[in-house]
Amino acid sequence: MDAALDPAPAATEVRAAQGRLLLLSVMVVATCGLVYELISATMASYLLGDSVTQWSLVIGVYLSAMGLGSWLSKFVTSRLHARFIHVQLIIALVGGYSATALFFGFAQLSSVRPLLFGILGLVGTMVGLEIPLLMRIMKQGQDLKDLVARVLAFDYLGSLAASVMFPLLLLPYLGLVRTSLLFGLMNAAVALWAVHAFASELSAPRWLRAQALLVLALLSVGMWGGKRLEDLGESAMYEMPVIFSQKTPYQRLTITRWQDDIRLYIDGNLQFASLDEHRYHEALVHPAMAASAASRPVVGVAAGVAVGPGIEGEGPGRRVLVLGGGDGLAVRELLAHDDVASVDLVDLDPVMTELFSTHPMLVDLNRASLSDPRVRVHNRDAMEWLVEHERASEPPFDVVVVDLPDPNNFSLGKLYSESFYRLLLRRLRPDGVGVVQATSPYLAPRSFWCIVATLRAAELHPLPYHAHVPSFGDWGFVLISPLPREAPQALRPGVEMRFLDDATLRTLFVFPADQQPPEVEVNRLNDQMLVHYYEADLVDPLGRRG
Repeated sequence: MDAALDPAPAATEVRAAQGRLLLLSVMVVATCGLVYELISATMASYLLGDSVTQWSLVIGVYLSAMGLGSWLSKFVTSRLHARFIHVQLIIALVGGYSATALFFGFAQLSSVRPLLFGILGLVGTMVGLEIPLLMRIMKQGQDLKDLVARVLAFDYLGSLAASVMFPLLLLPYLGLVRTSLLFGLMNAAVALWAVHAFASELSAPRWLRAQALLVLALLSVGMWGGKRLEDLGESAMYEMPVIFSQKTPYQRLTITRWQDDIRLYIDGNLQFASLDEHRYHEALVHPAMAASAASRPVVGVAAGVAVGPGIEGEGPGRRVLVLGGGDGLAVRELLAHDDVASVDLVDLDPVMTELFSTHPMLVDLNRASLSDPRVRVHNRDAMEWLVEHERASEPPFDVVVVDLPDPNNFSLGKLYSESFYRLLLRRLRPDGVGVVQATSPYLAPRSFWCIVATLRAAELHPLPYHAHVPSFGDWGFVLISPLPREAPQALRPGVEMRFLDDATLRTLFVFPADQQPPEVEVNRLNDQMLVHYYEADLVDPLGRRG
């Protein structure tokens, strides 16, 4: 018989093409599956605190659900092609709208955890089902060892693609909501292709095609309005209207405004409220400047030009280092002192410093401090910058202000470690002074006193103090210096302040009987006890009493 008339080669070629497309679908569904896991872990970190606990729970629950799905697959004995299509559509719809659901769930539910783990359980179970079903569909005419090798190879390639794309492309450019919707569309597209490819194996291909098209339409609508959905979900999380929100490579920045009150949130955590931030920043900066002035001659600096006698061995005026504080509010307070010759601001996120350098409302709030000619901005990791500054044999600083976010994850926790503080010690002049924001001594007592203990271990002679900031409650700070010194008794004259005066300054260093130090360990890089204390304080702040 003429080969052109023989249907066998044509059927073989069709099966081979289907096999190649099935392998490609393995890679697609593997990529989608890992992306949903990464989205859930990122959302858990963003909504519940960026910690190893959140990532470990998400990974553990998801993998367990996948194992359950793999086990359940043995009970699927008929209509394999239709079951695979239904699995894809469930994953597409639930996974695609997972980020949206978690955003709104966090705003509306008393606890978002049941919703989070429900989504993880359902998506993970379906993902665990799909690969065994695909392998059973593909097994006809293939050796088992070759089939397993091919499927697992493409599965792992898909996972690699997801792990590379998610942090480098998807999260920075699409955000969580549109990323989840995009991969939901990919799962739905696989389902629609499967309906077409296996039409002869399906009892109701038109009905399945209609289901796939409906899911595609629902996800397409979400994708079209994805930015709006993300904005609505973001706004629902806050009491005030959101005027700016952006996920940078390092954090999510959100700014809200209601009348005269402007608030900055980083990863959902309040950083300042404009109505009372002056209390925080005056308490952070001016006691250290007063302590520094007590051991240095006074000089003047106007518009970046030094006036006065100067300091022996140094240029005239004080050199100040600020770690964190990318909002420029601490720098604003520093520049109120006319003997500040220079300020080096080290903040990791260039989006943060650019925003507070250019946005008219924010520039008005920090009095254009980041554009002052005395200020140099370095968008670097604080620990790496200190190491490089030391290696370059740069002169040490007169004053250091450490205004970092709370230690709610290990990336931040390292900047509160003994190793970090010893770097800081070497960057301070022998008669220099520093200050560290140190969380709340009332609401996070173990965290606060752990920071104090760590500074003491680093030989920075800590002097703890606290101030009441209505947005935060009782907030803690620590004065540090290479040499022991007494707490300052008077502020620098001629510096305008709204909150502090000499009498108030002296009360800051007094702690009442119910705020005495508990027993805590030093925060070191190898254990990061501070992060564990911080998480425990969030759950049980009354642990300070026992």
